[in-house]
Amino acid sequence: MKLKPLADRVVIKMVESEETTKSGIVLPGTAKEKPQVAEVLSVGPGGNVDGKEVTMYLKAGDRVITSKYSGTEVKLDGQELMVVRQNDVLAVVEK
Repeated sequence: MKLKPLADRVVIKMVESEETTKSGIVLPGTAKEKPQVAEVLSVGPGGNVDGKEVTMYLKAGDRVITSKYSGTEVKLDGQELMVVRQNDVLAVVEK
C-alpha cells in the first residue's frame, strides 16, 4: 500500500542508526532519543493552502531534519511513517 499526501504534507520515514559511544559501546535505536533525521518517501502537490500559495521544494529521497514533536505517526504495512507539513521540516541534509 502506498500513502499519497495531500496539499503541503510530506510522508517521511525516520532513519534510525546505531551510535557508538566514545568507549565503544553500541547503542541500539531503542536506547536513544527519537531521531530527527528522516527520509522523504512522498510529497504532496502543494498549491493553495490556508489562502497562501505553497510551492513544494522537497522531493522523494531527500534526507531531512524535522521538528522534534511534529507530525502524525502512521503505521502502514508494518512500517512506522510520519506525515508532516512541509514547514515542519527544518533542513535538508546534503552529502
